Amino acid sequence: MTVSTLPSVDLLGMRLARVDEDGVLDHMFGELRQGRGGWLITANLDFLRRYAKEPEMRALYASADLTVADGMPLVWASGLLGHPLPERVAGSALIYRFAERAAREKRSLYLLGGDPGAGEGAARTLCGNYPGLQIAGHSAPRFSALPTAAELAPVIDALRAAQPDLLLVGLGSPKQERVIDALRSQFPRTWMVGVGISFSFVAGQVTRAPSWMRKSGLEWIHRLSQEPKRLARRYIVEDLPFAAELFARVLWLRARG
Repeated sequence: MTVSTLPSVDLLGMRLARVDEDGVLDHMFGELRQGRGGWLITANLDFLRRYAKEPEMRALYASADLTVADGMPLVWASGLLGHPLPERVAGSALIYRFAERAAREKRSLYLLGGDPGAGEGAARTLCGNYPGLQIAGHSAPRFSALPTAAELAPVIDALRAAQPDLLLVGLGSPKQERVIDALRSQFPRTWMVGVGISFSFVAGQVTRAPSWMRKSGLEWIHRLSQEPKRLARRYIVEDLPFAAELFARVLWLRARG
C-alpha cells in the first residue's frame, strides 16, 4: 500500500486528496516509476453516503491508497468547509487521461468488466485516439456481489500473463471495489481504478451528459433519464436526502469554526 503525501480534506471521515486531474496522474505515474502500484477511488456522493452509513463500505473504501472527488456536491461541500478541492476529478474523464499518459510513458492498460462489447470498443477507441497505447487485454467476466475465488481465479491468471501497469475495472460500485480489493495484493506494481460505466461512454454505447450539466452538478439527471428503473432509488430516495444531510453537517461544522 502506498502512502499518499498529497494534501487532503476530510468529509464525514472520508479523506479526499486536494488535487486536480494532473496531480492525480503525476502521483500515479510517479509511483509506477518507483515500481509501486496502488488503488485510486473516484468518489461521488453515493460513495460518501455508503462511507458514512455502512461500516463495511467505510472499511473497504478507506483501504484505498488515494481517493478523489468525482462529484460536484463533494467539491461544493469542501468549499463550505474552507478547504476547497480544486476541481471534480471524474473517472469518466480520467480514462482518456490515463490512456494519453500511458501511451506517452509506454505503460499498458487492462480493461476489466463493462457491458458486452464495451471493453473491446473502448480499447479500439483509445488506441485510435492515442497511437502507441498498449492494451494489455480486456475481458468482461461476471462476478457475484461478493466475488468468489472461482470467479477471480481466471482473472488472476489473465492479469499475471498480461502484467498491466493500470487495471481499469468497470463493474459499478461497490462490486468493482470488492474485486479490486481481492486482486490488489496479487499485483503490487499495478494501479487499479474503478471506472463504472466509463467503457460504455468511450465505446459510444452510452452518451455522456453535456459539459454544462457535468460542470453544474446535474449529470445525475442525464443518467437518471437513461436508466430510470436502475437509478431512481439511488439518486432520488437515497442520495438527494443524503446531500441535504451533508450540507447541513458541513454548515454546522463551519459555524462551530
